[in-house]
Amino acid sequence: MYGKLILVRHGQSIYNEENRFTGWKDVDLTQKGIDEAIACASLLNDKNINLAFTSNLKRAQKTLSLILGELNLDISITKNEALNERDYGSLVSQNKFEAAEKYGKDMVQKWRRSYDIPPPNGESLKMTLERTVPYFKSNIFPLLSNNKTIIISAHGNSIRSIVMDLLSISTEDILKTEIGWCEPWVFEFNDSGDVINLDIENVSDKNSDSHIPEKYHVRK
Repeated sequence: MYGKLILVRHGQSIYNEENRFTGWKDVDLTQKGIDEAIACASLLNDKNINLAFTSNLKRAQKTLSLILGELNLDISITKNEALNERDYGSLVSQNKFEAAEKYGKDMVQKWRRSYDIPPPNGESLKMTLERTVPYFKSNIFPLLSNNKTIIISAHGNSIRSIVMDLLSISTEDILKTEIGWCEPWVFEFNDSGDVINLDIENVSDKNSDSHIPEKYHVRK
């Protein structure tokens, strides 16, 4: 029997607030990000989480710590850079408007929204998937089959990579998929390890920032 998989993108970071490319830059959460993580915990009260995984970046680690603290959970946490955000290379720390002026708006948009075109010295979404998904498949997914419910606190693009693999999303449609800050994506599986249900949760007083093309919605 498979446990549930909970994917959570970290709360707002300092660079998110400043509209800068973050990537592997190890920036902290803003107060809004802290509040988002605390509010996220209220959505997970009934999930009986057994294990936790996160990246090597503090914004994801702190989000996880705040969630587990609110839930009074003292469980095993595994950190690995395979779950890190996409590396934006030469764009890291640049304001997105300044980068558009420097490299051209169309070029920056292509780097941001294409599947397999990396920015200078950085990673494409495809390259991010090629490090994230093998780690997920070998180190995390097998634990679900032991009826363990697992939370992964990570980043927009590392989570998109896992979602792409679990739902067999096309390279075109993954670019239309958005992971909102601290909005848990909760997957349920059948005895064969196939996804049978996906709930995207968010607090009741805010509109969801998550999106997935309708043909990939999975309901029991």
